[in-house]
Amino acid sequence: MPRLAVFCAIAGVACAVGSALASRTVEVEARSGQVQETSDPEPAQRCCLDTTGAPPAEAPCGGDRWTGRRFATRSVAMGLNGAAASSVPLVTQTAIDILKAGGTAVDAAIAANAMQALTEPMSNGLGGDLFAIVWDPATRQLVGYNGSGRSPKGLSFAELVSLLDGSETLPIAGPLSVSTPGAARGWCDLAGRFASMPLSRLLAPAIEYARKGFPVTQVIAAEWAEAFAFFEAHRDEITSGGRFPGALDGFYQTYTVEHKVGGRPPAEGEVFTNPALANTLETLAAGGCEAFYNGSIAAQLDSYARSVGLYLRADDLAAHHGEFVEPRNVSYRRPGLTVHELPPNPQGIAALQMLNMLELVDVAAMGHNSADYLHYSLEAKKLVFADRAKYYADPDFASVPVEGLISKAYARERAALINMTRAAKVVPAGDPPGMEAGDTIYLSTADSSGMMVSWIQSNYYPFGSGLAPPALGFALQNRGNLFRTWPPTAANVYAPGKRPFHTLMPGAIMQDGEPLAVFGVMGGAMQPQGSVQVAVNMIDFGMNAQEAGDAARWRHSGSQQPTGTNMTDGGIVMLEGGVCGAARQELQARGHTLAYADGSFGGYEAIIRDPVTRVYQAGTDKRKDGRALAY
Repeated sequence: MPRLAVFCAIAGVACAVGSALASRTVEVEARSGQVQETSDPEPAQRCCLDTTGAPPAEAPCGGDRWTGRRFATRSVAMGLNGAAASSVPLVTQTAIDILKAGGTAVDAAIAANAMQALTEPMSNGLGGDLFAIVWDPATRQLVGYNGSGRSPKGLSFAELVSLLDGSETLPIAGPLSVSTPGAARGWCDLAGRFASMPLSRLLAPAIEYARKGFPVTQVIAAEWAEAFAFFEAHRDEITSGGRFPGALDGFYQTYTVEHKVGGRPPAEGEVFTNPALANTLETLAAGGCEAFYNGSIAAQLDSYARSVGLYLRADDLAAHHGEFVEPRNVSYRRPGLTVHELPPNPQGIAALQMLNMLELVDVAAMGHNSADYLHYSLEAKKLVFADRAKYYADPDFASVPVEGLISKAYARERAALINMTRAAKVVPAGDPPGMEAGDTIYLSTADSSGMMVSWIQSNYYPFGSGLAPPALGFALQNRGNLFRTWPPTAANVYAPGKRPFHTLMPGAIMQDGEPLAVFGVMGGAMQPQGSVQVAVNMIDFGMNAQEAGDAARWRHSGSQQPTGTNMTDGGIVMLEGGVCGAARQELQARGHTLAYADGSFGGYEAIIRDPVTRVYQAGTDKRKDGRALAY
């Protein structure tokens, strides 16, 4: 069959046909100790990659493909009946098996998420939260889901401040960092609306592998080992200063090969089992969400919480609910094309704000990863993150001017602050209209009916809080770390029963009311930065689903944060090896501070749908262990 440019409807470029021509078309959320200052990082990697696909005059460095973009690591997966992409091959295969058995894209996503909770446990699981965007072909609507958990109702602001003993930020791990887990409720809510198979069928593959074991893949093994070192470094926080000395025992009993204190993390290729998680999934399969939030699992969580100084109680679990929400969108670059994200408390609209500013310049004319493109993008990110720090919060507790923040007029006002010759060291938050006086996994699925799912789920940091009830087989998230305590009037200030600012952001792209893509980038503050880059790669530079993720990325750190941190020195810019040396030098000349940070550029998956042929095109990130499949 001709090799059609699946994304030409977005990119506005000619479809290349022929055997010799290419198509032209989950954080770990936080890592510590990875950034080291250098004036000119990784000299051996400094080479300009071909981003046009045109034959070079001489052999290029950094890529050897003779068709398509030279930097691409593999072809996209293509199919008419269904597709799936994730950061773990076994997870992707699980989704495809469910699709082939007649399940919907949501059925496939739930089964895949359960398998990923087993195989990539540092990044996601039943102790975390869940967000999704679903294209429902039956109603022809994009449906959003916010499965964010809330802070314990029994921990007052005054008591929290007293426990923090003068600190204005919450601990990165341990009992004060935990919020109510929302993932299981998300499975049930989304299944109730979009699934065709019972939960018992969807959880069966994960239960089987939890008992018989699975081989741990390369990237996951490395992240698993890093998490062990991290928790030893934060033992004091997790044990509440030694008041609960056994608080880490459950973590070791769950996540070591020997399932005991003093055990070790699994090595690459080693078979790992999690019988406790198998039991929990069986209970959930038999009893549904009632078992988790009102039944035996809730009772075990309550008992465990009391034993380790955690304020989560059975009442918090019983009161938890997710909500279906309307995704917000902005038009971008051409008539009828819109990019969609979830509104706060997640950070999705940060990507929309950045796209609004990028639309004001000719990105394609600047050139992919040129100095001008990188500088403008970095400065736009700084401005957006200043707003993100000030305004993004739980709308049940704070006034969030969403429509003003994503308006075109506000984008023009903010973009006017960008100096193309000099990097900003300090940026203020704006005054938008309507304002009153990484550890994560992402996966995408699509089925034969046209349903497409953008799905993201996370513990926040690797293994979350470090608190893992040993009888249940999963760790509790540390999302509560994203609250702040000062000033008391801040939008994201802690309150009992409140949802913290959230980094999770599934994305979707539409053209004239038809779905074109579901996509996402895992990785904390990298999520909006990465989502913008892959969207621009698709739309402005005509890359396909694989190329858009394989292209070299940038990342900026050091901006204002919803936790109260302020930018005072312009932050730090990290560039992958595929960014040209000339662009690096020019960025330094404009005042950017460059640093090298290995493995900090997020993880991506996407599925694109050709609006004419209905062919699915799936891609997954070279930076992870994953695979994309279609049939």
